[in-house]
Amino acid sequence: MSKQESGNKLNGRDFINIGIYTAIYFVIAMALAMTGLIPIFLILLSSMIGIIGGIPFMLFLTKVKKPGMLLIMSLIMGILMFVTGMTWMPIPFSILTGIIAELVYRSGGYKSMKAAILTAGAFPLWSCGNYLPLFLQREQYFADRTSYGQEYIDAVMKFTPNWMFFVLLIATFVCGIIGGFLGKALLKKHFERAGIV
Repeated sequence: MSKQESGNKLNGRDFINIGIYTAIYFVIAMALAMTGLIPIFLILLSSMIGIIGGIPFMLFLTKVKKPGMLLIMSLIMGILMFVTGMTWMPIPFSILTGIIAELVYRSGGYKSMKAAILTAGAFPLWSCGNYLPLFLQREQYFADRTSYGQEYIDAVMKFTPNWMFFVLLIATFVCGIIGGFLGKALLKKHFERAGIV
């Protein structure tokens, strides 16, 4: 194994960083998910994750120097969504969005601020996987939520015509970019130390 190949292999510290930042990100996502009891906030959830989660995510990017870290974090988020009752759909979706985030950040050689901010836009797209049952298994989705009341169900149905999924993808990406700029502003010294410009 060459030195370069060895240097690209994830080590214990990398996995610790993945674990720490995934835990922080997950807590933020779950705290925001509580607002989903209000129909409009259910629709805004992925966008809020993009903005608020973007700050610790940008700090995580200062630790990412090797391929695989973003994909693993995204996959873990998808698995956690499955475990917390969001069906299996977020898992393959999180793999897809994790690969996209990997490619975007890698394109900047893990040293580009522009690539970092674009990655902050791409990464929270994993959360849109939570909406897939709402659009693809509509009857079952609402049947499982009858305890929320008919008024809640009617409001969510009103807010989610089929084309809304694509709006959510765009809104989440844009809000992730906003979160990236916030993280850049708040964590300037961290990026300087990491050599990300």
